[in-house]
Amino acid sequence: MAYGDRVDPKSRAASLVMMAALVSLVIWGLAVGLDVNVIKKISEKLDVVDVKEEPPPPPEEPPPPPPEQQQPPPPQVVIPPSPIARPTPNVIRDTTPTPPRIFVPTPVVTPPAPPAPPAPTVDKSRAAAPSNNAGSWATNADYPSRAEREEREGTTGFRVTIGTDGRVSGCTVTSSSGHSDLDAETCKLVTRRARFKPALDRDGNPTTSSYSNRITWRIDG
Repeated sequence: MAYGDRVDPKSRAASLVMMAALVSLVIWGLAVGLDVNVIKKISEKLDVVDVKEEPPPPPEEPPPPPPEQQQPPPPQVVIPPSPIARPTPNVIRDTTPTPPRIFVPTPVVTPPAPPAPPAPTVDKSRAAAPSNNAGSWATNADYPSRAEREEREGTTGFRVTIGTDGRVSGCTVTSSSGHSDLDAETCKLVTRRARFKPALDRDGNPTTSSYSNRITWRIDG
């Protein structure tokens, strides 16, 4: 590439003006008889003119370098496995046949059924009750003669013990009539005449029990 001298356009225009002026003076000098002194003076004046060249503009700053771009890491090269199978070493194995396994079934033991819950018990108990008329146990005909003559009256309370057969096995006076003969006659008559349905326990079996009542001795007028 060829390089040339850089000339400022302003300097070039000034030179052209000076040359034009010089040519005009030369022509004028020739017209006035080639006055050398005049031309010389004009030339000296022209030589005195110092045309200063303007300093060249500062060089343009180069653009900043582009930012460095991080290069991606190179791709990993995966070496595919060799299609050639490696030879396996010959292994000597025991050729003794294994006897077949004998399957022994495990017996299934069925547990016994749980016992049935006991049936709910029914309470069959009951109290003893007279089986004959309690009013027939003592009558006016049974009134002790001495007490009747003396016109003694009263009420005797008693309690008897009843066996499993319904008969009275014992008698006790719980409240006296005030006369011993009337009390004694009460227990004697009840023991001999009273009959009962025996008491029953929860299972309905006959059991011993007791019974309480009273007899009133009164003389009918």
